Amino acid sequence: MIKVLVVDDDFRVARVHADLVGRVEGVEVAGMAHTAAQALELAVEHRPDLVLLDEHLPDERGSHLIRRLDAAVIMVTADGDADAIRRAVAGGAVAVILKPFPPNALLSRVAAFVRFRRALEGAATLDQAQVDQVLGLLHAGGAAAPPAKGRSSVTAEAIRSALESSEDALTAAGVAASIGVSRATAQRYLSDLVQSGRVELTLRYGVTGRPEHRYAWRG
Repeated sequence: MIKVLVVDDDFRVARVHADLVGRVEGVEVAGMAHTAAQALELAVEHRPDLVLLDEHLPDERGSHLIRRLDAAVIMVTADGDADAIRRAVAGGAVAVILKPFPPNALLSRVAAFVRFRRALEGAATLDQAQVDQVLGLLHAGGAAAPPAKGRSSVTAEAIRSALESSEDALTAAGVAASIGVSRATAQRYLSDLVQSGRVELTLRYGVTGRPEHRYAWRG
């Protein structure tokens, strides 16, 4: 089992994150901490494989703890400041997730880490191609998921491109018109992307009061 330590100064947020990652197959939540001191103490006690680490803790910046935790770290923070991101990467974080985020953003990153660890099980030495392959698994959580069964990778890529190149969120009808497929087809692919966490769904209410679904690439 992959042991995960959840660190967040807000105990309610920590519980939400712990409940989420506990749903990932092969993951066990080893504990929760709300301060830097608690995080270091629990890291020694439980020896986690992965730490979900907030940046703003009451006694120290989370990014300053990374090298002392002796574990892989995913920063989970509301701080999108460029310096904070640089500190996280320099410290060795394998990913940064900005709050607020859809549940699948966290689930996919943790699941990617599980796949990465499993790929290394039993391996003694690796060649460059194998290193590239396992590192690709580690970062797969930030990439678009493979299309679901019965879906076309060409259509999925066209929809991704249409959303990514648009400055504004698009409706399913707008996506359909831009790539030349039916609205129903576009809707199926968009639903997949929303479920994977790669596309953000928002509702806009018009004059009739009926909500209009709009989609934006989260990339």
